[in-house]
Amino acid sequence: MNYRRTMSASSLTGDKVYNTMNEDLGKIEDLMIDVETGRVAYAVLSFGGFLGLGDKLFAIPWSALRLDEERKCFVLDVDKKTLESAPGFDKDKWPDLSSPDYQRSVYSHYGQKYPT
Repeated sequence: MNYRRTMSASSLTGDKVYNTMNEDLGKIEDLMIDVETGRVAYAVLSFGGFLGLGDKLFAIPWSALRLDEERKCFVLDVDKKTLESAPGFDKDKWPDLSSPDYQRSVYSHYGQKYPT
């Protein structure tokens, strides 16, 4: 099957995220662009609330996500405990996602190679 290699950010935000055990991990709230490279650095995942209230946000390295275009969702190969212990943040108090220390911690948590 042939998949599209470029898609609009607005078509991806709101997409559900599941793990490989088909557990619901939340949805994509936003995409963070590295303005120097023009590439997606992170997907911001909303998880843990009830009916949109109390959700915690997580920066997920783009490389950790796999798009399942047929199901119109993303797959993140982590269990819920790994996500729950990830460095998260509140929607009104975002960390400095460009901080090298923050980036290293996030990439390491998801078992991804930190881009240099």
